[in-house]
Amino acid sequence: MSVSELRTVDMAQMLTYAYELGDMINHSVCVTDYLYWKQKIENDEQIQSCVRKLASKKELFEETQRFGHFHPNYHEAKDKVAEVEQELEQFEAVRRFKLAEQELDGMLHEMSEMIAYSVSQSIKVPSNDPNPKGGCGGGGSCGCGG
Repeated sequence: MSVSELRTVDMAQMLTYAYELGDMINHSVCVTDYLYWKQKIENDEQIQSCVRKLASKKELFEETQRFGHFHPNYHEAKDKVAEVEQELEQFEAVRRFKLAEQELDGMLHEMSEMIAYSVSQSIKVPSNDPNPKGGCGGGGSCGCGG
């Protein structure tokens, strides 16, 4: 068996394991909870009405963002978006969905880290965290290696 044949077998095996892992994730409590609350939101007409309202307010805000703080309606448009977001937060299904989404994202990120770090500790693993931990983002100029 040549090296390329061995590599093909290994790749097929890895793909099999990846599909099995995907199936296990899809049958997890995290995914079940996430899908349950997602469906609750999709089937609630009051929430969907609020979602549509938020989309239109965001669209208006995006128009003002082209000019930033200098647009006469910038702050008003921004406040309207925040107002509708708060309105959405009043629904239990929305709060629960966001929590389930965070839990699922955390689980997937943790698994990605495990896989990546099993290959090498220097592999970077992307995250949805708006405040990433580690590195300063200065390209290593501060000495942190970030």
